[in-house]
Amino acid sequence: MSGNVQSGYSFPAEWAPHARTWMAWPARPATWHGGIEAARAVHVEVAKAIAGFEPVTMVCSPGEMAEASLMCGPGIDLVPIPLSDGWMRDIGPTFVTRPGGMAGVDWIFNGWGGLHSEFAADAEVAAEVLKLKSYPRLAARMVLEGGAFSGDGQGTLLVTEECLLDPRRNPGKSKADLEEVLAYYLGVKSVIWLGHGYDGDETGGHVDEIACFVKPGTVMLQVTSDPEDPNYLTQHDNLARLRSARDANGQQLEVVEIPQPARREKDGRRLTLSYINFVFANGGLIMPSFGDTCDDTAFRIFSNLFPERKIIQLLADDLVIGGGGMHCITQQEPAVS
Repeated sequence: MSGNVQSGYSFPAEWAPHARTWMAWPARPATWHGGIEAARAVHVEVAKAIAGFEPVTMVCSPGEMAEASLMCGPGIDLVPIPLSDGWMRDIGPTFVTRPGGMAGVDWIFNGWGGLHSEFAADAEVAAEVLKLKSYPRLAARMVLEGGAFSGDGQGTLLVTEECLLDPRRNPGKSKADLEEVLAYYLGVKSVIWLGHGYDGDETGGHVDEIACFVKPGTVMLQVTSDPEDPNYLTQHDNLARLRSARDANGQQLEVVEIPQPARREKDGRRLTLSYINFVFANGGLIMPSFGDTCDDTAFRIFSNLFPERKIIQLLADDLVIGGGGMHCITQQEPAVS
């Protein structure tokens, strides 16, 4: 990577200790195709599961505080901040740390490259959260969402070309241009570029639907065994890229393959069913199930990878209808030592 100027902060791995997890109450009915109440119920399930391990704060539009409080019950903190939609991974700050200090990166949010135009309030959420916490705000001049990258906590970042090089996000920017921004704000030393994301992904290639770091030197990749699936070629291309990649320490990566659930559609749209879309918590891990034959296999893979964590598997069907999953609706705030 060119340039070595950094902000002094770095992006901790998601498995590192958390101070809390942030979530946001779903606010845009159109996103959920008639299922916003079901989506809210799943948000509550996920919040309560995480709250068994660490504090949870739910951002909520002021006019919906009463309903959210009633559904969440005690144990979930609620804070009033206007919302347009509510995917906290993508609209919240990316928390970064340095010894004894915390800050938040506020990326430019433009509604996933203009997926829809109703994003004005969401674009202000990161700044509002940082103001609430009195953390320094690092305003990045780059369109990026939290679901678009995965880090190992040691200077390596995993992204897709489809998302970061999207001309609706960062027109005219090269990989080198974007890597310099990532290096500055996240302390990144090496960026591993995958190709395409999940077929039908409304976000346009978020990596958190297909691959993520699960420990230093180890990446989990979702792979279909169906050669007729459009994901087959892109996933095997990504597998080849990962096998030839090196992390920031120069080490070859171990790749853990996890099966892709069977194809499912709703109203002519492909749903992005993904076991990669899971959440770390302090001592725990919240992962999805889909009523699929692969659910048990996925649970065994996670159990073998994380024997020290309590793993909770929750049905995620009502989240994928909106275009995302458990990782998409959460944002970790790391603990500062």
